[in-house]
Amino acid sequence: MIAAQDIQTDFHQEGYSRLSDTDLEDLEGRNGKSGKGKKGKKTLGDKLKGSEVRGRVNGHHQENDMENLSLFEIVKLGKSATQSVVDDWIESYKTERDSAVLELINFFIHCSGCFGTYTVNLYGKSVCVQDSGDYPLAMAGPLWKKFKLSLCEFIAVLVRQCQYSIIYDEYMMDMVISLLTGLSDSQVRAFRHTSTLAAMKLMTALVNVALNLSINLDNTQRQYETERNKSIGKRANERLELLLQKRKELQENQDEIENMMNAIFKGVFIHRYRDVIAEIRVVCIEEIGMWMKMYSEAFLNDSYLKYVGWTMYDKQGEVRLKCLTALQGLYYNRELNARLELFTSRFKDRIVSMTLDKEYDVAVQAIKLLTLVLSNDEVLMAEDCESVYHLVYSAHRPVAVAAGEFLYKKLFSHHGPEDEGRPRRGRQCLNANLIRTTVLFFLESELHEHGAYLVDSLWDCASELLKDWESMISLLLDEPYPGEEALTDAQEAALIEIMLCAVRQTCECHPPIGRGPGKRVLTAKEKKTQLDDRTKITETFAVALPLLLAKYSVDPDKVTNLLQFPQYFDLEIYTTGRLEKHLDALLRQVRDVVEKHTDTDVLEACSMTFHALCNEEFTIYNRVDIVRSQMIDEQIDKFHRLLEDVLQEGEEPDEDDAYHVLSTLKRITAFHNAHDLTKWDLFTCNYKLLNSGLQNGDMPEQIVAHALQCTHYVILWHLARVSEGSASKDDMVLLRRQVRAFCMMCQRYLNSISTVVKEQAFTILCDALLIFSYQIVASGREALEPLVFSPDASLQSELLNFIHDHVFVDQDEDSSTGGSEEHYYDEAGKIEALHRRRNLLAAFCKLIIYNVVEMKTGADIFKQYMRYYNDYGDIIKETMSKARQIDKIQCAKTLILSLQQLFNEMLNDLGCNFDRSASAFFGIKELARRFSLTFGLDQIKTREAIAMLHKDGIEFTFKEPSPQGEGGPPLNLAFLDILSEFSSKLLRQDKKTVHLYLERFMTFQMALQRDDCWLPLISYRNSLQAGADDDTLSVISGMSSRSSARSRRSKPPAAKESSCSSSDVSMWVNREQSGPQTPVMMSSPHIVSTVLRDAKKLRPEQGYMGVYSMSNETPHTPLQPQHQHMNYNRRGSGLMEDDEEPIVEDVMMSSEERLDDLNEGMDFDTMDIDLPPSKNRRERSELKPDYFDPASIMDDSGFGWTEIRMS
Repeated sequence: MIAAQDIQTDFHQEGYSRLSDTDLEDLEGRNGKSGKGKKGKKTLGDKLKGSEVRGRVNGHHQENDMENLSLFEIVKLGKSATQSVVDDWIESYKTERDSAVLELINFFIHCSGCFGTYTVNLYGKSVCVQDSGDYPLAMAGPLWKKFKLSLCEFIAVLVRQCQYSIIYDEYMMDMVISLLTGLSDSQVRAFRHTSTLAAMKLMTALVNVALNLSINLDNTQRQYETERNKSIGKRANERLELLLQKRKELQENQDEIENMMNAIFKGVFIHRYRDVIAEIRVVCIEEIGMWMKMYSEAFLNDSYLKYVGWTMYDKQGEVRLKCLTALQGLYYNRELNARLELFTSRFKDRIVSMTLDKEYDVAVQAIKLLTLVLSNDEVLMAEDCESVYHLVYSAHRPVAVAAGEFLYKKLFSHHGPEDEGRPRRGRQCLNANLIRTTVLFFLESELHEHGAYLVDSLWDCASELLKDWESMISLLLDEPYPGEEALTDAQEAALIEIMLCAVRQTCECHPPIGRGPGKRVLTAKEKKTQLDDRTKITETFAVALPLLLAKYSVDPDKVTNLLQFPQYFDLEIYTTGRLEKHLDALLRQVRDVVEKHTDTDVLEACSMTFHALCNEEFTIYNRVDIVRSQMIDEQIDKFHRLLEDVLQEGEEPDEDDAYHVLSTLKRITAFHNAHDLTKWDLFTCNYKLLNSGLQNGDMPEQIVAHALQCTHYVILWHLARVSEGSASKDDMVLLRRQVRAFCMMCQRYLNSISTVVKEQAFTILCDALLIFSYQIVASGREALEPLVFSPDASLQSELLNFIHDHVFVDQDEDSSTGGSEEHYYDEAGKIEALHRRRNLLAAFCKLIIYNVVEMKTGADIFKQYMRYYNDYGDIIKETMSKARQIDKIQCAKTLILSLQQLFNEMLNDLGCNFDRSASAFFGIKELARRFSLTFGLDQIKTREAIAMLHKDGIEFTFKEPSPQGEGGPPLNLAFLDILSEFSSKLLRQDKKTVHLYLERFMTFQMALQRDDCWLPLISYRNSLQAGADDDTLSVISGMSSRSSARSRRSKPPAAKESSCSSSDVSMWVNREQSGPQTPVMMSSPHIVSTVLRDAKKLRPEQGYMGVYSMSNETPHTPLQPQHQHMNYNRRGSGLMEDDEEPIVEDVMMSSEERLDDLNEGMDFDTMDIDLPPSKNRRERSELKPDYFDPASIMDDSGFGWTEIRMS
């Protein structure tokens, strides 16, 4: 066998590497057995000494000269048929097998990415010419994908063509197997991957040969037995001898093939199925699945199945996926199920758990595998099936569809003998029984709001069942037969919901919202099917829907679902099918439902039904419009009478009057949502009602809430008419007055005692302000400019106060102030209350991002980011992002304003002598850190905004004088500690500019202060000076902090900075651009971080000086002793980051005594030590192996280090 170190070439040595004449020794060893140490064995150099390589091995060629191409190049180009290529090689092998085998060796070496040639000269020396750093199997592109297929096909054809003679000559196969076995044990990924693939494909080809030999051997044995059982007179002895000789020959060949397969399996598969590279493990598992499927007699046993079972626990999803697909090929054949019983019982739990795999592809294949396992009813228990059932409600459609197939096969595919005589239609048909089963499953799952997901999951496998509308209608309308159990009320409601979801899926032809992509382009066949199904739905439900509405007219849930069916009708069928009488019946039933119900969902469903039927394109429009107008006239007349009675009484309406007013107003509001009722002038009556509620304060809250909503619809429909351009000037003036009057009315209702009314008024007011903002004149609608309404300062303040009082409150506080109609004390009530508060906050945040209110009002929102992160963090963060897109500088000023507000609130609560370790101060610092992270990594884009943020922060700090009098620290000096969180976002030149601006406010005595009360100033100055000598924070420099800093130690500082450098303070103070200037070098020491290392990690004589970056030009004085205890900056941004410290200690600083030598004698500009953390961890594992690393468990060869070099 060829050893790994003997055949591999190191891709990371110099351009050439050599192999000695012993590097290819013992290629003649049989069955992969090592021949080292044995005498009398010739090496390949001995066998091929003096021979010359054929022309195909020449690496330099012309594409039109096929004779000079190597075997690898011929296969890679794929221009010649594989059969002819193999035949040519066989002819050369028969002529001179040494040269042919050497050519085959070169082929596998070239396939591994070593694009030189192996030759044997007169001195027996093997030379490998310059190799490349990549290899074909890892390359992308169609050419290399095709090459992989060509390689596999070449190996299969080679074995097939040689299966009768050459593979038994104890030379060619021994050479190839020994070569591939040795290469598969290489530390180089290219050799290991390529040889493993070749060896596995070779094994698959040998399995085919063994299978053919087994069949021939069985046939020969049967012929021999038949001939021997003949009578002596009829027996042919010569034929018996020939059959006996043939059987012996086949048996010998079979033994030889088995030896080859055992050599490959034990020499390659056993080691590589747990290789550290996932692609290699995939190859092994894929091929062993093929072996067990092709030659089940030999391979389908527990000795081989265990490898697939163990690999199902692999950490890579692609390997687990390949295990499942391999098992599917076995379970698909029912004849093999008996041999899989032990494996199934052992690994069943693992397969069931893989249905919840984090990789969706793996989960899908696991469910499909369990579907195949269902053929054996005793295997899967009820709890195993239940764990798959709930996946029909998964948001990932492939998983849900696979679970739907499992459910359908488990519950619906078993038909007994009693099902043979069932009718095809009606309550007793087979589909009716299956529909009952579906309804029962839907109810037992207790996920009634996900009916659309259940239907979509079953659609691919049970669409014919779900489209059996006649059976569903029969179950709902027909009386049960004697002895038949009728549907319960819950079952009827579930069946109607499933029926509606099936109709929607049929007409829309796309999955429900939240599952899969949106609408797609339908093919011609799908469009025809859609039209046919829609016609059938209309013909069926046009007759049945009035009857269903009449039967369930008092049930709100059922009626709401039934009223959605007309949305999917083909209305032309009413005319062409002479179904006008059924249309009249439907309109009567809908009108009765409007009179009977006051539920908002039912009324809106009725409104949408009339909206769907009132289509001017169809002839039924006039018939429907008359009914709609009559019904609306009745409701509005009734509302006017009731309202007049209520307003004339001048006192609180009684319960009956309030109920009738509310029910009528609900109906009008529901219809006004989808229909234009402008001609009935509902604004005046609603305004009177709202005004009366404000003056008397006795109007029920539900009446006020619906009156606000109805008035909002009136204004929107009026705006729609005006926007069409056909409105007169008087209409424009009228709408302008209505908008202002209504907004003032909503503003007054913000102070209502009813929470429901206040929230409704706030939401509608925010929507109205957004609609009638300056956005209304966009897209060429300048004529609408008179309608623009901007909120004044008092209205903005009132809206902001509402947010503080009703959104940023604790759950318990909110539940104690809510109305009795809300159930705050249960979990569902809390979730609903949170949802309402999020809607209120989102409505106000939209005003900020659309410039309806001033951006600075967002400071009161942004300061709540940390406290209410779990409830509103996503909304606040998105608002900050949108505000930054509008105006970076104003957004930065808003962020610093929010921090200033929190700081002032803290001073009011704790006083001016607060402790900086208090939780309130720490919370403000943490919020500043979060704000800093939102600016991202591109410091160039946020440069001006960050500078202005520091400017405002500095001005705020020195705004208030010291409460201690002259010489004391300013009142807001501690704010600099908060402001230092943004120092890391400043560019180097901007740090110097900000520092100069800071010195404007400082006196000479302040610079000399060292008391604890002055620590924020010292810390902030140090944070501005930390990057004075290096630009480690700049996003332009691609260098790491360590390499750039150390390289600057050995090089003098640049004489000229980049063009964006500037030390002019007025650039950021006055926001004026100035010319490039050389920054002024600071003379104070630059503290990077004093908490990155423990004290025990620093040398005693080094103190804290080990983390300072010292300039080469100006010597810095060491720190004063009293400064060493100070924690200046929690997150340093200099030479030694937290995640990089172990690298310096483990990789570069093997001993502390070498530190000075490394700093002095090594050129860090030429060293590549900036590896990603994962690779650095791998390097550390070379120095000290981690025996608990999963990679070590998967591959005990220790090849992990080659990944850095080859991947």
